[in-house]
Amino acid sequence: MEIAKAVITAAGRNQRTLPLQTLIDRDGEEKSVLRIVIEEVLRAGVEEICLVISPGDETAYTAVAGDHAGRLHFVPQTEARGYAHAVHCARDFAGDQPFLHLVGDHLYVSRADRGCARQVVEIARSEDCAVSAVQSTRESQLPYYGTIGGHLLSDHPHLYQIERVLEKPTPTEAEQLLLIPGLRAGHYLCLFGIHALTPALFPILERQLETGGDGSSFSHAMTELARQEQYLALETQGWRYDVGVKYGLLTAQLALSLSGVDRELVLAQLVELLALRQLSQDRDGERS
Repeated sequence: MEIAKAVITAAGRNQRTLPLQTLIDRDGEEKSVLRIVIEEVLRAGVEEICLVISPGDETAYTAVAGDHAGRLHFVPQTEARGYAHAVHCARDFAGDQPFLHLVGDHLYVSRADRGCARQVVEIARSEDCAVSAVQSTRESQLPYYGTIGGHLLSDHPHLYQIERVLEKPTPTEAEQLLLIPGLRAGHYLCLFGIHALTPALFPILERQLETGGDGSSFSHAMTELARQEQYLALETQGWRYDVGVKYGLLTAQLALSLSGVDRELVLAQLVELLALRQLSQDRDGERS
């Protein structure tokens, strides 16, 4: 399964400005979130990129894409019908080809010599099927992520057969339907925000939309895809950072800095900051 196209969704009401934010990337260069995501895609060997955006955001996104602006295709989501509808908007762009899909408000830091998106693309190619990246996640984080149920494949230590996907399950639902043998107690495999998907997804989304769905149940479509064809989950060697949550940009910036060329400088500054805070607290305690 060769993947030559990527779809990045960024049209959500609370998501659309996040890719415009700037951070210092691992190479020490200031970049927008969008540019960092685009470069994740390019490192995976995919160069044709579609951005699903809110109408009118083309100019702002082009401005922060840097040297990569010329490779972008824009598709507006003209109705606010949710995440699944946003992916469906890219159907004409993807055509009958498999495609890489990322969300526009997550950043990724790999623990391996290959980027997280590249890890997914390579497994999709070798297994010739759809693959979603997942990460072992504490039960307390279930309200923020889609979560898979399935089982570990016997011949691969980090690859799972997907049987179902639930969007933001309750702890009770997760315990009943999503427990996977081998994970630490209280941990589940939650979606990472990177997927290699087949064109079989689009008819599923279309039926879902035509039957009155609000377009937000992407997890239902993923479950249906798992019923129709081979669909795997890869426990990726890396971490995801949602820049849309409280302190998300701060956490992502720290993660990028501590894995980049300025690691020693950032660590020294953090130690100095903590030492000054402790010194100030000690002085305040002496005065009282």
